[in-house]
Amino acid sequence: MYSKQITGKLGENAACKYLRENGYILIERNFRCKQGEIDIISKDIVKRDLVFIEVKTRTNLWYGYPVEAVNNYKRKHVYNSAKYYIYKNNIKNISLRFDVIEIFIKNNKFFLNHIKQAIEY
Repeated sequence: MYSKQITGKLGENAACKYLRENGYILIERNFRCKQGEIDIISKDIVKRDLVFIEVKTRTNLWYGYPVEAVNNYKRKHVYNSAKYYIYKNNIKNISLRFDVIEIFIKNNKFFLNHIKQAIEY
């Protein structure tokens, strides 16, 4: 596994831990289809939203903040993947949300920022 992949997996693991501790039920990780990939699909217990989450992890800011990497191209793939997931699982009458969790790793410490409704549809 490459360094970027290891960093990404560490970030996703930290995001999952955060979500479990903050009232989310994890439904699926790394959902892949022809349209793209969704890092985490979860259910917000409090708001009862189905949440599609993109996780971006960085160890420095040379290329900007992690959330800035979720450009229009990536948003389109997340949105289309979510549409397919909803169709495939026959999901109806539920509110949806697209979030981004950005994670900074510095000196083996994780700093997490959960941006709710970061992707408009």
